[in-house]
Amino acid sequence: MTAVQTGIILLAAGDSSRLGSPKQMLLYQGQTLLQKSIGAALAAKAEQVLVVLGATGSEIAVPPASNQLQYILNPGWQEGMASSIRCGLEALCNQWPQLENVLVMACDQPFVSTEVLDKLVTLQGQTGSLVVSSRYRDTAGIPAIFNKALFPQLLQLKGDTGARKIIAGQQERISFVDFPLGHIDIDTREDYLGLQKH
Repeated sequence: MTAVQTGIILLAAGDSSRLGSPKQMLLYQGQTLLQKSIGAALAAKAEQVLVVLGATGSEIAVPPASNQLQYILNPGWQEGMASSIRCGLEALCNQWPQLENVLVMACDQPFVSTEVLDKLVTLQGQTGSLVVSSRYRDTAGIPAIFNKALFPQLLQLKGDTGARKIIAGQQERISFVDFPLGHIDIDTREDYLGLQKH
């Protein structure tokens, strides 16, 4: 089996309560948001893509699993984003203990592209930074890469806080990739209507 240096965790477990229907299934440019995210991840410079599902389970249409693409169901998805990060990272580390970095991304950022993901991976390789984060509107956030030195912190995340606290705590060993459209995510019906007009 090919050594896995960088694995991608694609977060898609939420119940989209503010939207009223599964955001994973919203159509944009002929694909669902989840299909679009999976496509970007599979074409990126990472050896493995792990999609964390939850509220919708297997009800959503996704590409079939493969050597590079796997799915996992997070039984504790109601806790929030942290539980999906923990669930995905535990699965990756159990299967590929030599994992060096993990890239965390979410399915509700419609402008995440393979180009953005590759810039993150490339910059991490060039700098060796513990975190390589996307930067948008003076904010550092996902998609972001975390080195294995931070895996214990990722595994201690709780609630719906995600990884921004860890990103904020790495002021000295962090690098950034500018991603101007990264602030656009889909949480409400108004967000989706705005995306369609974009």
